[in-house]
Amino acid sequence: MLDAAGVAHIACPAGLDERALEDELAPQGPAAIVTGLAVAKARAVAGMHPGRIVLGSDSLVEVDGRRFAKPGSRSEAAAHLRAFSGRSMALFSAAALVRDDSLLWRCHDRAALGVRVLSGEFIARYLDAEWPAVAGCVGVFRIEARGVQLFDSIEGSHFTVLGMPLLPVLAALRVHGVIGA
Repeated sequence: MLDAAGVAHIACPAGLDERALEDELAPQGPAAIVTGLAVAKARAVAGMHPGRIVLGSDSLVEVDGRRFAKPGSRSEAAAHLRAFSGRSMALFSAAALVRDDSLLWRCHDRAALGVRVLSGEFIARYLDAEWPAVAGCVGVFRIEARGVQLFDSIEGSHFTVLGMPLLPVLAALRVHGVIGA
């Protein structure tokens, strides 16, 4: 998304135990989890790049009160898709800007996606076409690819569905002088 928006950046892994942090933040709810993870990622990378503004982001999916992480295997991806079938998926996405030890900005957003009823045959064909590309995708989909076929309704920002609340991120980057106004 940043490339498409013309924002120069360098991607750096944060090297965090995300599941442990997610478990710690779980009682606060999904918005707090994704925001906390985005801040933690940005802080971890900022520690390696003194004086630079670092963007961290995270997303999670919740269906019927159950949080879903990225699938660890194709069989787990199929199980996730079966669990999503015919239900409403809440997708939470957050971003944060950090410089050194200072949290400069953070935000989160939520999108609601209506998953249509998915047959076993569809799930198998879908994973034949999309696996392993969707292995790194919370919700087991790329909305910009065949993943759009999972849904019969989508409410919320397209960018949030893609994985980051991009318009607020761009506004924050302008405020902090990272990109031109």
